[in-house]
Amino acid sequence: MRSWFAFTARDTRDLLVSLLPTAFALWISAHLVTGVRVDSPFWLLASAAVLAVGDLLVRLVLGPLVALIGPLPTVVVGVAVQLLLLHTALTAVPGLDLRSLNALWQVYLWTGLVAVVARWVVGSNDSRWVVRELLRHRPRPPGAVREPGLLVVQVDGLSMPLLQFGLHSGTLTTIARWLREGSHHAEGWRVRLPSTTPASQAGFLHGSTEDIPAFRWWDPELRRVLVANRPADAAVMEERVRAAAHAAGRTGLLARDGASIGNVFSGEASHAHLVVSTSRVGGSGRPYLRYVARPFVLLRSVLLTLGEVVKEVYQGWHQRVRRVEPRIPRRGWYVLLRALTNALLRDLNVTLVAQELSQGRPVVFVDFLDYDEVAHHAGVARAESLDALAGVDRVLQTLADVAAASPRDYRVVVVSDHGQAQGPTFEQVEGRPLQELVFELLDRELPTHPVVTTAAVGEVRGRVEVLARDFATPTRAERVSARHEEETASGADSVVVATAGCTALLSVPEAPGGRIDLAEFDRRWPALVPGLVGTRGIGFVVGRRGEEVVAVGPEGEHHLVSGRVSGVDPLTPFGPRAAGDLLRLMRFRTAPALLVHSTLDPVTGEVHAFEEQVGSHGGLGGWQNEAVLVHPAEWKVAEDLRDRSVPGEAPLVGATTIHEQLVRWMEEVGL
Repeated sequence: MRSWFAFTARDTRDLLVSLLPTAFALWISAHLVTGVRVDSPFWLLASAAVLAVGDLLVRLVLGPLVALIGPLPTVVVGVAVQLLLLHTALTAVPGLDLRSLNALWQVYLWTGLVAVVARWVVGSNDSRWVVRELLRHRPRPPGAVREPGLLVVQVDGLSMPLLQFGLHSGTLTTIARWLREGSHHAEGWRVRLPSTTPASQAGFLHGSTEDIPAFRWWDPELRRVLVANRPADAAVMEERVRAAAHAAGRTGLLARDGASIGNVFSGEASHAHLVVSTSRVGGSGRPYLRYVARPFVLLRSVLLTLGEVVKEVYQGWHQRVRRVEPRIPRRGWYVLLRALTNALLRDLNVTLVAQELSQGRPVVFVDFLDYDEVAHHAGVARAESLDALAGVDRVLQTLADVAAASPRDYRVVVVSDHGQAQGPTFEQVEGRPLQELVFELLDRELPTHPVVTTAAVGEVRGRVEVLARDFATPTRAERVSARHEEETASGADSVVVATAGCTALLSVPEAPGGRIDLAEFDRRWPALVPGLVGTRGIGFVVGRRGEEVVAVGPEGEHHLVSGRVSGVDPLTPFGPRAAGDLLRLMRFRTAPALLVHSTLDPVTGEVHAFEEQVGSHGGLGGWQNEAVLVHPAEWKVAEDLRDRSVPGEAPLVGATTIHEQLVRWMEEVGL
């Protein structure tokens, strides 16, 4: 009885606290909008209570309906319900009067705007408001023991050096508090080549990175370019990885009723939302109901998205005025993509994760792209990138609080898929993009012009297309699903150049497997390899010479199979593990004929992306191979998983090792 009254008192307090911000926003709106009469602020508090009660009742009623009508109709219904609730709250409460529907729209918009501004002023612009009713601790019987659970949060692109900087700068307040209080430990792990999201997520979720040589590549089986952020292509990749994992006796990390949210791959999850590989037309709108039907939640996200657009335009202008270098133009689609990623998609992901936690999924895995996308365009440690990282850090606390109030005893693990290395682009260094250089070198030897097909598309755009596919009409959604890179040209004089950060994969479609060896390159295009390695900004080129795999640099070669080095070793700046990583990748069935890699400045750690990116990853060098693992302190890292092949070092190496460690932790707690 005593615990019941304590719970009720706290509920009453929480209810009042939750009503005050809404009542305040309504009070401001009422003074800004003509056509609204308020006799006393007390009635606004009552109006906020009507909104809260109506929200709960409406979601109970709408739940079965939106499970049938799909996500897009759910949005329409949700907005209509919000307006209906607001109209009821302003007309059914004594002391309030609404004179027109035009005034209703204005109150709706102003209330949402005031709520956003008020939370920004008090420094609380995270996503807690989106899931605040799930933060309430539910009463449990005395002595009740909760089953274990695991929440894995992937902070895309976060490197260990940047995490250490963020702890000191105040950027990562949540992680810093966990580490200082001793609830968690943090350590770096080394990302193998390719240091890119699809490879790392395949390793995390399936325990295999087989035949994923880059973010995009020309595929010898399908004879076209595969890109990890295209739904149809991601499905092909996951099917291959899953088959390789099953052949090795492994199952997906999320195979036992788990949830995958905002990822490239599903990990065999029963509950997948905004996942590229399993994106499908329509489906149930129920997962999105809480997000679109709660008063002002969707509006808040839309307003924050618009605010991110304004912020990006200003910050891009500020970089130009201050002459920050290196920098790239920040315009076009990126402005909208950044806004969607840092506001609407972040809130939506938080909502979906919170729902899965509240429903007691054993394992939940979510990816937040915010920092990675901004750092690509702004720079690895620039102010706007750190601001995006701070936003993800606030989300960590929100999700940890939801986990604490959930039916399972969740432990939170934070992992990154790779870091990022900074530097001017290859085009800025050389004065022309890589594909133009390749065309010129091929054209020197041919009586007819060669055909060079280039594959390059932004990573986050695919995630937004998944969102569009889930919410679009069936016709539009099918067009998004079927989209892939332009068909590659065929013929004896055609090559495909697929860029991925500071690496580029060159394939010859007419050759078996898309590959020819270095001797054949010398015969057909003798200027190509010497021209590439002699160009400023290119560190080495990897190709085959019989059974040998050779890294060719401007002043020497490294034979990867035998370990023999002639002249100056081109791999020295990239560390002792570089040779093994390159040999492993070049033995993939999907490996290219040539792998081109940028230079690495040994002092600054800068590389040169073959795409339009200031911060990049996908290759070797700098911070891009130094990822992060933050785990509960009572969960120890298995010593036999550490790599001791380099004297004096014992890191975890490779995403498949992280998968094995997660599986062992799950087994230890009975998951």
